[in-house]
Amino acid sequence: MSGTLNKVMLIGHLGDEVKMTYFDGGNCIGRFPLATNESYTNRQTGERVTSTEWHNIVVRNKAAEICEKYLTKGDKIYVEGRIKNRQWQGEDGQTRYTTEIQVTDFTFLSAKKEEGGMQQSSASQPQQRQDHKPQSNPVAQEPEPDDDLPF
Repeated sequence: MSGTLNKVMLIGHLGDEVKMTYFDGGNCIGRFPLATNESYTNRQTGERVTSTEWHNIVVRNKAAEICEKYLTKGDKIYVEGRIKNRQWQGEDGQTRYTTEIQVTDFTFLSAKKEEGGMQQSSASQPQQRQDHKPQSNPVAQEPEPDDDLPF
């Protein structure tokens, strides 16, 4: 195989609100920490152990504005993107490094919260992916007439 792949898929909870940075020309970046958990049982003690991994998430432009508007701390989200390592000079002159997930696609997984006393349905929740077709509600359909087939 001669190609390469840099793809990340995460499902986790926001550790903080989306922090926005705006630039000249109308571009913007949103950043937030995302927590993913791993749970297992310690074989020696029988104790349930949960470890949390934190990821630095970066969304750009319209996607960042959507995340800022609809996401809050604790919300669950699915993100797809690429791993990007950056370095910069800190205020103390030290070289600093960070690893970020540059988001290319996302889907909100938390239920929509009540706004203004009205419960919003999750179907009206904006999502980055628009390729979902509405599903029919089988409960609302009338039953098929019995056609006396043995199967």
